[in-house]
Amino acid sequence: MSTVDPQQPATSYPAGGPSGPRASFGRRLVAYLLDSIIVGIVYGIAYAISKPIGGVVSILVGLIYFSYFDGSARGQTIGKMALGIRVIDFRGGGPIGFGRGFIRWLGRILSSIPCFLGYLWALWDKEKQGWHDKIATTVVVPVSDYPITKS
Repeated sequence: MSTVDPQQPATSYPAGGPSGPRASFGRRLVAYLLDSIIVGIVYGIAYAISKPIGGVVSILVGLIYFSYFDGSARGQTIGKMALGIRVIDFRGGGPIGFGRGFIRWLGRILSSIPCFLGYLWALWDKEKQGWHDKIATTVVVPVSDYPITKS
């Protein structure tokens, strides 16, 4: 028979668990797939027009898309909005800004190089952070637990 400590809040985590609610790997994956489709459509159009330009446009669109949306006050790309998750600062909990959105985007490249190991890292990491999250000191959280505040 297990006993429940009435002093512990219902949302507490076991020792060694995350410091707060985190978005699941599945929700993050589906959000990323949706975002990849959006960026991929733009790439496909640019590639159809000119192969060399298509590659450059793909990099620029990805850079602008992820830096802008992750760095915005909402901390959400279109895919994250659809899945009800957002990026926040690991230490302070607020928006990360466009500079750190850019750093997180660069971290995404590093996360994907060794067979996407940096993305998979979130499966076993205590804070459910991928390498790109660690590099930019961010976490991905459910909007229901970390609502977007209007300033």
